Amino acid sequence: MDNNERAIELMKEEKYEEAAGLFNDFIEENPKDPVGYINFGNLLLHINDKDRALRFFERAIELDEDAATAYYGLGSLYYEESDFAKAQQNLLKAIEIGLEEADAYYPLGMTFFHQEQYKLALPYLMRAAELSPEDTEYLFQYGLSLAQSEHIDEAKPVFQKVLKLDDTHSDARYNLGVIALYEENLSHALDQFNQALAIQPEHILAANAKKQIMEVWNNTEM
Repeated sequence: MDNNERAIELMKEEKYEEAAGLFNDFIEENPKDPVGYINFGNLLLHINDKDRALRFFERAIELDEDAATAYYGLGSLYYEESDFAKAQQNLLKAIEIGLEEADAYYPLGMTFFHQEQYKLALPYLMRAAELSPEDTEYLFQYGLSLAQSEHIDEAKPVFQKVLKLDDTHSDARYNLGVIALYEENLSHALDQFNQALAIQPEHILAANAKKQIMEVWNNTEM
């Protein structure tokens, strides 16, 4: 196990100072190897030293313009900064080079989602969900983008799948309630909102939706 490998293990143990020392040693021993710069950049990004992380990722790309994980690191950095245009540019580059991982497709999709470009988000969130089918967050955001793009019939089974994986997912319950409202099934919608509130009593959207249904029923009875 070389210094790079030992440093990665130390990172997993949250021994960041020791890991940084070993990454530095690896870079001094292998100054033309982009891997050391990428891993050190990942460490710096993890401890929120973004300025230095940026320089390490850029140095890795200077050494190897096809270093996909360096572009991924830059994409992650810009995503955290909400600079979605630069995040898209770097994440797309990482994927084009060959980084076929859910962790790249998901933030790329979310850059579009955060800009309310839901249809553009769909293919990337769908791919993230395909690559990591047990990840409820990836699946949920894909379903939400479908719903926001008015693909209600396609969104419904996605939210149902989220609940199969995690029956305590209150937001999936809430969105199934919204779909039930769209289908004009008030009783089913109320049931979904009640279940969302049972899971998360402070779920404001579910509480408001439930209140509106009750008001409609009370006015009808009058």
